[in-house]
Amino acid sequence: MRKKLPVGIESFEEFSKENFYYIDKTMFIAELLNNWGKVNLFTRPRRFGKSLNMSMLKSFFEIGSDKALFDGLAISREKELWENYMGKFPVVSISLKSVEGLNDENARAALRRVIGREASRFSFLLKSPNLLQREKELYSGITYVKNGTFMMADEVLADSLRTLSELLSKHYGRKVILLIDEYDVPLDKAFQAGYYEEMVSLLRSLFGNALKTNEHLYFAVLTGCLRISKESIFTGLNNLKIHTVTDSRYDEYFGFTDTDVNEILEYYGLENHAHTLQEWYDGYRFGNENVYCPWDVINYCDALLEDPDAEPENYWANTSGNGMVRRFIGKADRQARNEIERLIAGECIVKPINQELTYSELDASIDNLWSVLFTTGYLTQRGRESGRKWKLAIPNREIRELFVVQIQEWFKAETRADAETLRKFCQAFPEGDQLTIETLLNGYLWKSISIRDTAVRKEMKENFFHGLLLGLLQYGDDWEIQSNAESGEGYCDISIKTQDRIGIVIEVKYAEDGNLEKGCGEALGQIEEKQYDAMLKRDGMEKIINYGIAFYKKNCKAAIG
Repeated sequence: MRKKLPVGIESFEEFSKENFYYIDKTMFIAELLNNWGKVNLFTRPRRFGKSLNMSMLKSFFEIGSDKALFDGLAISREKELWENYMGKFPVVSISLKSVEGLNDENARAALRRVIGREASRFSFLLKSPNLLQREKELYSGITYVKNGTFMMADEVLADSLRTLSELLSKHYGRKVILLIDEYDVPLDKAFQAGYYEEMVSLLRSLFGNALKTNEHLYFAVLTGCLRISKESIFTGLNNLKIHTVTDSRYDEYFGFTDTDVNEILEYYGLENHAHTLQEWYDGYRFGNENVYCPWDVINYCDALLEDPDAEPENYWANTSGNGMVRRFIGKADRQARNEIERLIAGECIVKPINQELTYSELDASIDNLWSVLFTTGYLTQRGRESGRKWKLAIPNREIRELFVVQIQEWFKAETRADAETLRKFCQAFPEGDQLTIETLLNGYLWKSISIRDTAVRKEMKENFFHGLLLGLLQYGDDWEIQSNAESGEGYCDISIKTQDRIGIVIEVKYAEDGNLEKGCGEALGQIEEKQYDAMLKRDGMEKIINYGIAFYKKNCKAAIG
């Protein structure tokens, strides 16, 4: 029976027990042990397999683990490591991705819940012959629940991971492995909600106690998106080894390599979709390895198995808010906007990258925002230029289209801030005022971010300007606007019906050769040839005005047919 695709599966146990397809990343365990670090931090963008790898580590090291889970996998052939480490350690494993709230107290309650639930797995400690009564009482303090709420005091919470490590170590006579997934999510949420300093203080105590002054710790692994400054929450932690997206070690263990993707496509008989997958979801570079986003690959393959004609979608971009891109665009000066245009065109730009930031520094400079876009996966690297400077690029079509959408949304918000100018622009269309349309639209384009004429298909450029124009026209009072509506013998770019029974047809062209007048002529010719005004006539419009609008870089021309 063919294995199932693991859409959204982050539990390593489920892959074996529920017959899910698994890309073997188990040699990550061997490399982790052979390149010893007391505390190891891995930073990767979201949806690149961090949580699954953490689940795999837990399944391998934890006392009582099912060895059959690793049957046939690469780590099972590493005999010495297998004998010495498989199922030999107490493991404390938590994910902080749910630690958030509208205020500090809500977030602390969420953290108590996460740690309390993990601690509750070890209820055997209450009967352990190796623990003193006062130590059992410490355990009870971590797991005490009243009315469904974990009640540990703040001082107990701050020391909870170290206390749990000590109790487990004394019970088993073995040091503890500590796994903390999504360690930076509470800081991100706190920064957005306004209690950042309180959360920094709490995590500094929690991590300091668990990672710095914990003689019961064998080793620890943390994962997250951002490499938070040591001065922020890892103060005095001298045994921290950090592995980021620019490091070559461990580069193949997060995300799918070309070999991984080819094997998946062959297994499911989807080889003829290899080019589409590469265009949309490849393009990341971690260390020296070219990497696909695994979340995208799995979701698109799943869609293709249901419908062989399924179109690729923005799976990664749709898994959470993309406010970082929007915030960056909003803060971009003229130089940064030009650089965004170059990125969308498929070019590289060179920027200094600071991979060690605090959230409070994110908005301090545009350079910091470039760094965050890079570390969170909206940009990737194409090689080091010198020192901290890297060649940055948009990794693939999925992220390029995300940028385009965010630019359009930003542009819509910016233009609506000047309601009077926007009203004049919209009113010029039913009045047949071609000069005002052209003048104001050129002004909007100069202030906006456009798509340059390299490396991007003409269709995408036309869609971009179509989207910008549509956003402007939606300000028209009580207009009925349709985009890509079927009319006559084709699909009209934009059609409008006004309250005064005036119909407006707009066809958008991108003038590849810069000949705007020719582009306008082609647009008007298409309107006439395809009879795009047929629907408006049928709906009783008393007057119909046809517009051909051509764009080239930051210039446009409007013509009336």
